[in-house]
Amino acid sequence: MPSIASLPDYLHEEILLHPENRKFPAFDLVRLLGTVFKPTEGCRVCILTEFEDPALLIKDFAFLGQDGFPVQKKAHEVFYQGLKNGGLEALGMTGGEMFAYKSTHGSNLDLADDVWDTAGNHLSLDRDIYPNYDLILCISIFSATAPLTAKAKEFGFRGATLHGLNDVILRSGLAVDYHEVSRDAEKLRLALTKADAIEIDFALEDGRVLTAWLGLDAQEAQKSHGLCQGKAPDIANLPAGEVYFVPVDARGQFPMKYEDGTLGVLEVVDRCIIRSTLIAGNQATIDAHNARLADDPMTGTLGELGFGTQVLPVSGADIQDEKVLGTCHLATGRDDHLGGDIVPEMFKKHENSTHDDILFAPHKTPNFNISQVRMKRGAQEEVLIENFRPSRYLMEALASGL
Repeated sequence: MPSIASLPDYLHEEILLHPENRKFPAFDLVRLLGTVFKPTEGCRVCILTEFEDPALLIKDFAFLGQDGFPVQKKAHEVFYQGLKNGGLEALGMTGGEMFAYKSTHGSNLDLADDVWDTAGNHLSLDRDIYPNYDLILCISIFSATAPLTAKAKEFGFRGATLHGLNDVILRSGLAVDYHEVSRDAEKLRLALTKADAIEIDFALEDGRVLTAWLGLDAQEAQKSHGLCQGKAPDIANLPAGEVYFVPVDARGQFPMKYEDGTLGVLEVVDRCIIRSTLIAGNQATIDAHNARLADDPMTGTLGELGFGTQVLPVSGADIQDEKVLGTCHLATGRDDHLGGDIVPEMFKKHENSTHDDILFAPHKTPNFNISQVRMKRGAQEEVLIENFRPSRYLMEALASGL
């Protein structure tokens, strides 16, 4: 049996308990893009972002002179300026232009075709952007991973989605060595792949324990590991570090913390959330969710089960926080970008065809605990997580060689 002592420093006990104390190298744009996208020589790259009024705000970078827009300003400062000020030359790339599309107001909703450049010209994503760039970096408010994955396959480009970009992410989740991230993700993928089922126990403050069962049908686990190398069309989600499944069945109950802080219990039957019941907070929030489920039942379909594989500090953005080792997340809605069968056309309304992550982590859901996560794989049964901590089984997998 491998020794946990063989783990790298960032996986030792003290750092697992206090990930904010992990030491990271300084962020380096050239290192990040060179590692993630090798080869980069000869590639033409651009940056996409979103605004409610893109025609007005992207022209002559007007947004830089206005209050707000922290993600877009970080995209300009770090990526646009970084590419223009030596990054393109160092990576052997060309381009570096920045474009803006109209905000989707929803996670992974399809993008409208309209896009504007910094001169104010109205262009087409399908005609002017997707066919003419080899690498597309989408730095936005709402995730565009699903629609860009479909477009990458159609038009042949590579890229990355970095929604919610902030300083904590730059200093940690984007400063890591993605070769190491990829290796660790593969170790945990092998530890979980072909699982028949996963059970998650949620301990509530009132003493109740809810259990959600997710049937996986011995499928191959997948990984978000950050490397998008070679020439094959692909979209990386950065920061990366996740092992995930597309559930084929689900039942039971799990808690939900809504955006306004309301807590509810969600009941799942045949892979679908069928109703929410109030624990504490605003009954109107629960009623609105139940009305949405009744009007468009596909919005309650579970499309993903994911486990974090990295040791990272809390960033306040789920794109990083769901990648933290010891956390897990479910997602409702479309899962076609993950190899699933839930596509936008199955929803009653376009605006409902989102992919929405539900993250369970101490900072995100302090009102309830993941007391245990268990995997069943044939005759094998393993504990994966206890009290938001990775189990010995997972730590031994990380200590193993590939």
